[in-house]
Amino acid sequence: MPHAFTRRQFLAASAATAGALSLGKAQAAPFKTKLKKSLIGTPDEKTLSQWKAAGFDGIEVSRQWDIPIEKAIAARQVAESLSMEIHSLLFGWAKFNSPDAAVAAKDVADVKKALATTGAYGASALLLVPCRLEVKAAMPDPWDFDIEFDEKTSHVTRVVAGDNAPYADYIAEQNRATDASRKAVEELIPAAEKAGVIIALENVWNNFWVKPKLAANFIASFDSPWVKAYYDIGNHVKYAKPQEWLETLGDLIVKIHVKDFTVDKSNPRGGTFVDIRDGDVDWPAVRKCIEKIGYNGFMTIEGSGKLSVEERSKRLDAIIAGK
Repeated sequence: MPHAFTRRQFLAASAATAGALSLGKAQAAPFKTKLKKSLIGTPDEKTLSQWKAAGFDGIEVSRQWDIPIEKAIAARQVAESLSMEIHSLLFGWAKFNSPDAAVAAKDVADVKKALATTGAYGASALLLVPCRLEVKAAMPDPWDFDIEFDEKTSHVTRVVAGDNAPYADYIAEQNRATDASRKAVEELIPAAEKAGVIIALENVWNNFWVKPKLAANFIASFDSPWVKAYYDIGNHVKYAKPQEWLETLGDLIVKIHVKDFTVDKSNPRGGTFVDIRDGDVDWPAVRKCIEKIGYNGFMTIEGSGKLSVEERSKRLDAIIAGK
């Protein structure tokens, strides 16, 4: 009987060990979402070759939109020969809210050209900031924002709890910029569809859409597959955690910029940008949110230029691994 008891113990222990190993494998399973690595720059053979050797998958072209279509096609061919992908083009700021109608019209025309160039590069999206909101009026501190808005118009009705009279001018300018941006983007949608390129609206430091619900409401209001979000992880850390931005924007996101930021309430700018993984962004939590919303696509480092290409690649690998 002692021998039989020992055998039963052995079998039970073996089963428990197997179960623990199985559970361990399940817990250690990789993320299902597939993320690719990218930097921002010029798509020439030397750059692309160096980045590929460092482990990157593609490039976001920096502002080179006003070029002959043939040049963009040639760059695409170079990238393809190296098995690298030109996945987006950074247009940047547009002055759709300029009080000068001619300035606004010129920027709309420029973006139309940029969309065609983006298509020639073979890229799927154009990064666009729809207005530069110059605010001379008083604004709340980043951590004091408590925005309410009209979901039909995206017009802000308040920016803080309590008395909003000190911020009336800021609210008025916010809403004027919203209307101007909506008009411009609506005009751009046919050009985006023709080029097969998504207009990817980015959250930046332009005092506009400082909370995720407001940004998501505006972008979703177009109800168009050609208008989506380019989410920059580091840009609005001082207003809300990246996890909140990711979960709120959700499947509106088509591209992601990777930056880091350290919040400092004593700093007039609310803090400072730092190299990725050196700031306040909780990268494991961000990776889990990316998995939760089902984002598959490029993670493009913006900044951190003091680090070598190899070090940037290593740090982005850690982020993608959830570390």
